Amino acid sequence: MSVLVELCVEGVDAAITAAAAGADRIELCASLLEGGITPSLGTVTATIAAVTVPVMVMVRPRGGDFLYSPAEFASMLDDVATFRATAAVGTVFGCLTADGAIDEPRTRALVAQAKPRDCTFHRAFDMTADPEAALEALIRCGVPRVLTSGQAPTAREGQHLLAALHRQAAGRIIVMGCGALRPDTIAEVHRATGLAEFHFSAPLETPSPMRHRNPALAMGAAGTAREFTRTGTDPALIRATIAALR
Repeated sequence: MSVLVELCVEGVDAAITAAAAGADRIELCASLLEGGITPSLGTVTATIAAVTVPVMVMVRPRGGDFLYSPAEFASMLDDVATFRATAAVGTVFGCLTADGAIDEPRTRALVAQAKPRDCTFHRAFDMTADPEAALEALIRCGVPRVLTSGQAPTAREGQHLLAALHRQAAGRIIVMGCGALRPDTIAEVHRATGLAEFHFSAPLETPSPMRHRNPALAMGAAGTAREFTRTGTDPALIRATIAALR
């Protein structure tokens, strides 16, 4: 059985690196420090122009929970429509209720807005109160794919639920595994679960080439050290992880 590997990246340069290292598909985000939020339209169009592999685009208006205000949800619908008009193959999103269930009306609306493009329900799934019921809800909503670590910090720890979800799905939805997948874990998770799609990131921090620095000022909450650090993606780690899987 062939296995598809999706790389989660932040920005166009990381996407180019991931595609060259063997990724079958790209999930394009901004701000991976927050778990990924919506990238700019300019970043999306530049990435699509720069790589030959399919690109899925994150639609998440902010970090934090997945319970969105009416205005936030309206912005998500607009973003899905905007990215549908590009050459992106699809979008990635997720909405929950306050009680930890899939927000079915909003999910149906997002799926309808995405058509005829592809879509993935992201790891908001791992915050649901009842994963088996959540999977059935996604199937009812017509979601083609769900990204999950089996509600655990890593896919290795969540592999029993991943396997159970894969059996439950029975071809009605793709269960894509994720969660700290590395060369020493991905093959084991594949054998234990039978999944046909896997997703991981391979972050690589490099120092900024800036020579002039103001050590007294930081532009974000992460502190001054973050101002002069760039996060890309590690091609060696991507290649090693894919090789271990295949």
